[in-house]
Amino acid sequence: MDKGPVRFGFILLPHFTLTAFSGMLDVLRLAGDEGDHSRPLRCSWQVIDETLTPVRSSSGIQVVPSETLGDPSRFDYLVVVGGLLKRPPVNPGLLEFIRQAARADVTLVGLCTGVFTLMQAGVLAGHRICISWFHYWDFLERFPATDPGQVCADRLYVFDRRRITCSGGRASIDVAAEILGRHVDRPIVQKALRILQVDDAGRANAAQPLPPGAQPATHPVVRRAVLLMEQHVGRALGLGELAGRLGISVRHLERLFKEATGQSPQAYARGIRLRLAAWMLTHTKKTISAIASECGFSDASHLGREFRTAFLMSPSAWRDRAQLPDALLPPRGGEADYVSEVFPDRREFF
Repeated sequence: MDKGPVRFGFILLPHFTLTAFSGMLDVLRLAGDEGDHSRPLRCSWQVIDETLTPVRSSSGIQVVPSETLGDPSRFDYLVVVGGLLKRPPVNPGLLEFIRQAARADVTLVGLCTGVFTLMQAGVLAGHRICISWFHYWDFLERFPATDPGQVCADRLYVFDRRRITCSGGRASIDVAAEILGRHVDRPIVQKALRILQVDDAGRANAAQPLPPGAQPATHPVVRRAVLLMEQHVGRALGLGELAGRLGISVRHLERLFKEATGQSPQAYARGIRLRLAAWMLTHTKKTISAIASECGFSDASHLGREFRTAFLMSPSAWRDRAQLPDALLPPRGGEADYVSEVFPDRREFF
């Protein structure tokens, strides 16, 4: 399979994440050569930009581009590395370069919030998109015309034809390994991963890291299910649809949830919606009716009934309580057992 070099161009957005960039780059470096010489024999890479001005990462480390944009067809893969969402606007020239790369059939890779820039460039239409669960709602707010069914926040990365999107961080190593596995012999890639002390790559169906409230020992399928529940908090997925997305039967899903959480999937999903409602009551000025709608309850009365069961007070009382100085709050404790089961980190709210 050795038909190298496989050519990679990296675009580093301002305040990019070093982990996403260096993780992918080190796999290329280690798989690109025999021995420990870092020669780009099987694959090559360049950091490119409109100018050769250093690009500052989110940690303050700066990287100097080695080439200006030029002709995108000189690359097999164009990798856009993002990081902090609060960054300067992307220059129109850079967006046009990404579009040119798409027209030239260059495979586009979005790492971390680099996916936002690919979306802004208009090159992800009709493709499934992987987003970190942490930025899922930011993505839908920024691109409201996006079909939520095309956005995946429960997996580490998604390959969809000539588009590769990744949640970021450590997952960039997995993306690099899967890309190279299509071009060079697999033992070469595995050797690179062993040098990096990584032995579990190729996890296309693996869940993103632990969502809030999930325990480290939670079954991977349950973790993915929880991420999907959080992703669709405003429109609860039916058991059949949820199980279908996970590729298992409803009965198997119910059994895994019972073993991992002691609850049914429906009860756990209800807890997620209530938890979000409690946060919104504390941190936003939205009406209770608006919060009920955004959290998947039929109306304010429905939210009120469920909220009283969980927190032993109405949503309005919760909001009033959150405005009191700590010294005037009633003593903690005495919450319903349901709260400790559904909200293991409920200290955020009490």
